[in-house]
Parts: sequence; structure tokens; C-alpha cells
Amino acid sequence: MADDALILEHLKSIQATLARHGEQLTTVIERIGSLERNVAALHVDFANLSSRTDSVDTRLERVERRLDLIPAE
Repeated sequence: MADDALILEHLKSIQATLARHGEQLTTVIERIGSLERNVAALHVDFANLSSRTDSVDTRLERVERRLDLIPAE
């Protein structure tokens, strides 16, 4: 009978440990989701910056052509 009580005690301990690990896993999953959203936002920001850089490059070429700093195409 003492063996049954000992086994039950160990099983309860294992169950409590699994519950804690489940809670920690949920937290990790939430944090990973947050990181994924932040990375997606960075991709959007990078695309916007690339677009703005292209726009500035186009405008600079136009100014250089008007000032005859580069040959017209």
C-alpha cells in the first residue's frame, strides 16, 4: 500500500510539472507570435524605405540632368 501512495505522489508531482511546462510553453508561443509580428512590421518598413530611396534616386537623376551634370539619355 505504501508503494501505491508513493507512486501516486510521484504522478501528482509529474502532473504539476507538466502543468507548469504547459503554461511556460504558452508564454513562449505568445512571445514567438509577437516576434513574428515585429519581423513582419520590419519587412513593411524596409519596403517603404526602399521605395522612398528609389524616389529620391529618381529625383536626384532628374536634377543632375537639368544641371547637365550627367548626359541625357
